[in-house]
Amino acid sequence: GRLEAVTQQMGYHPQYLDCFLKTQHYLLHMDGPLPFDCRHYIAIMAAARHHCRYLVNLHVLQFLRAGGDPQWLRGLDFIPPKLRNLNEINKILAHRPWLITKDHIEKLLKISEWSWSLAELVHAVVLLAHCHALASFVFGCGCEQDEGPGGRGSLKPVSPGNQCFCEATAGNICSQELLRINRKRSLDSCMELDSLRERVQRIHVETEGREEARLPQQEREEGEGQGAEVGVQEGTEHGSHPSTGLAPLADTDGEVTGATNLACYMQDPDFGYQDFARRDEDQTQVFRVQDYSWEDHGFSLVNRLYSDIGHLLDEKFRMVDGLQSSAMAKRQGCEPSVFKRGIWNYIHCMFGIRYDDYDYAEVNQLLERMLKVYIKTVTCYPEKTNSEMFDRFWKQFKHSEKVHVNLLILEARMQAELLYALQAITQYMV
Repeated sequence: GRLEAVTQQMGYHPQYLDCFLKTQHYLLHMDGPLPFDCRHYIAIMAAARHHCRYLVNLHVLQFLRAGGDPQWLRGLDFIPPKLRNLNEINKILAHRPWLITKDHIEKLLKISEWSWSLAELVHAVVLLAHCHALASFVFGCGCEQDEGPGGRGSLKPVSPGNQCFCEATAGNICSQELLRINRKRSLDSCMELDSLRERVQRIHVETEGREEARLPQQEREEGEGQGAEVGVQEGTEHGSHPSTGLAPLADTDGEVTGATNLACYMQDPDFGYQDFARRDEDQTQVFRVQDYSWEDHGFSLVNRLYSDIGHLLDEKFRMVDGLQSSAMAKRQGCEPSVFKRGIWNYIHCMFGIRYDDYDYAEVNQLLERMLKVYIKTVTCYPEKTNSEMFDRFWKQFKHSEKVHVNLLILEARMQAELLYALQAITQYMV
């Protein structure tokens, strides 16, 4: 099924998949500062920044299952101001995380009755970074485009039964009782999701004529408002315009129907990635890991404000670093650790994060041009990734090795966003 695409791709590296599923389950379904419906709506907002229909549709179904108000699916104008106020840091973290400051944090924490608590904000920030990075993986591995068995690569189901990747947990670490409960929850969840999907599809078909009548005018209006986006080369545009995705919308009768775009979940849609090297010197400066790192600063802060999430994130970062990549490295003529560090540091460099002990001349020696183009596109504007780009880079490499690169992109990007956000929170607290 379409909901299994991410699990199938990550299944090439089962140890990492276990870590990912544990973290995602904890973020979305276990005790935490945020209500369950809000968690899924925040995920919708995050995925919409990259026009990721796959994740938006998945979390719309989960939002409804969690008892969310269908009216919220009409867009940001129909949600509580507290959630709507999160839009600014969602936008900044998704595209230019180096712009986030303690002022953004202070604004969210001190808005009278709509204020966030520190614990809620940390939960929200981790969710935003998680979904932004997961959108990169979705586009990078073709989950957005692959609808059936004829899709890119040889997708091999690795999860038992009809398991839904957003609900599963790692059985090797859970007790048998917890595993039994979660298996039942996964089965129940997928049955309910099937029912919700049928409902959405039925209502969409019934209202298709009305939507088609509205579409030409909407497309004209959106076309006039679209600004030029930054690209790394000509020909990297996604096959379809990013604003033409199918996202659920609550109609006037409260039912869910199809919408023609994801714009209702975004403000300032023209805001996108810009090369960090083009920054205004007086506006920001290079982020030096020696001054603020995940290991020495971010981990303890996030774990203190949102219990145990730091351990889960840290395990995931360490797991992706420990994945076997001897074949990839051998083909590039270097040690596995050297090769992976080159990819990781290149991704962080695009977000203005620098390591004083690293010689960045190695990046050009280790990473061939097509690989760099692919990494930059998937990291910075994943919605522009297309199947040709995936097929062109590393023709001689196995599909699992390409998935490994996408896992490095996912984790390096997520850590970059978290470093900027947690540093801003730390500065506010100080």
